[in-house]
Order: sequence, then C-alpha cells, then structure tokens
Amino acid sequence: MRLREKVAIVTGGGSVGRGIGNGKATAILFAREGARVVVVDKRQEAADETVEMIRKQGGEAISVCAEVTKASQCQAVIETAIANYGRLDILDNNVGIMLGGSLMETTEEEWDDVITSNMKSVFLCSKAAVPEMMKGGGGSIINITSIGGMWGVTEVAYSASKAGLINLTKSMALELAPYNIRVNCIALGRIDTPMVAHTMPTEEARRAFERAIPLGRLGRPEDTAYAALFLASNESSFITGTTLVVDGGTMAEGGRRPRPRSK
Repeated sequence: MRLREKVAIVTGGGSVGRGIGNGKATAILFAREGARVVVVDKRQEAADETVEMIRKQGGEAISVCAEVTKASQCQAVIETAIANYGRLDILDNNVGIMLGGSLMETTEEEWDDVITSNMKSVFLCSKAAVPEMMKGGGGSIINITSIGGMWGVTEVAYSASKAGLINLTKSMALELAPYNIRVNCIALGRIDTPMVAHTMPTEEARRAFERAIPLGRLGRPEDTAYAALFLASNESSFITGTTLVVDGGTMAEGGRRPRPRSK
C-alpha cells in the first residue's frame, strides 16, 4: 500500500477504445496501492468504466467528466477532489493526442489541437492543483511525455508538445521545490495501448515495431503505471525535475535500429 491515505487525480483516466490505456492502468494501480483516486476524462463513460474496475477490486474512486484544456473545468476537478476527499497529494497529467504529420502535412488546426491538449492541459491542471498541494505540505506531479520529444519524429506537433513538456516539468520543479512539491516526467516509448493500435494494423507491422525495440517487445500500460507509482510514492522523495524514460532501451541505443514508419 505505497499510496495509503493519499489522494490522486489521474487525467485521461479512461481509454479511447477497448482495452486499457496508460491513464486507466495508472488509476487502477494507484487505487490498488491505497490511494483514493479521482478519474478524469472528457468522456463520462470512459471515466466511469475505470472507476467500476477500481471498485470491483476493492478500491476507492470517483469519476469526473471534464475538458482539461479549460481552466474552469480544471478548477472544478480540484474542487471535486477536495469536496470528496479533503486533500490532494498526486496529479498524474496523462492527457495526450497525436494529430497531423510532417511540417507541410500538418494543418494549423491540428497544430493548435495537439499543443492545447498535450501542453495546455498540464499547465492548467497543475496551476489549479498546486494551491491544494501547498496546503497539504507537498505533493507529486507527474507529466506523461514521450521519447518523441527527445529526438526528431515525423509528427511535428506531437514532437514539439512532448519536448515542451520536458522543459515545463523542469521549470515547475524548480518553482515548486520550496513547497515540497515534486514534478517529474515519464517519457514513453511505444506502449501497446488503444490509442496507438491503429498504427499497427497488421501483425507484421506489430512485429516490425517489436524488432525496433532492444528489449524485443512493446511496452505495456502497466509499465507506465508502475513508473508513475514510483514517482507518486515517498520512495522518490528526493527526485524532482527529472525525466524517467520507459522505452525498452530505444533511447539508449540512440535510434540506430531502423524505426518503422507508422504510415
């Protein structure tokens, strides 16, 4: 019970399709480890599904339908958490989308949507959460980014947003350290979630991606969740402003293996 008595918010806590995504896996694991979890998703049914899974396992959770690119709705999420559980210890910023492609392929609307979803949501949710964490004497903010923000990829808006999250994390960590609020990133490689399933439409495509990863397999949502659990727990109490890479060795290899294109 590594999160006993803690209260956690997980944004993007539903799944975009059948199966379990990173946010859902994280919410379930946090609850299993003793946290009371506020599951946030822009689709009520997706958040409800995660909460149902948590409760079936004996955990405690509530669902909130919110668009976390809107300041008023982020504030409402925080107020709901406080009204139900009285405090806030953990914020897992898990919302993210991928649209567009190369510089010349990406439209202005796609660029705006990606930057807003992937970066503005973190800015707004964190800004709303910090005052309550200060009242409680500290907390942990976890931002989900991607190794696509650490090297060039063909999806320019996605890459730019994920790179921005890494430096946003560092800036937030420095600002909030005096209040015992730690801020860290998790940079994901290719994780086998419903959101990325469409990029592997055939078994051959899946095997090609697996061959491009030194550990020889795709990541699992549980891999993301356990990394988040460590950063949320007191075990990481001296860690802030860092990026934990969860990618099966992809970045360590420096991209020397051919990377299959998603389209």
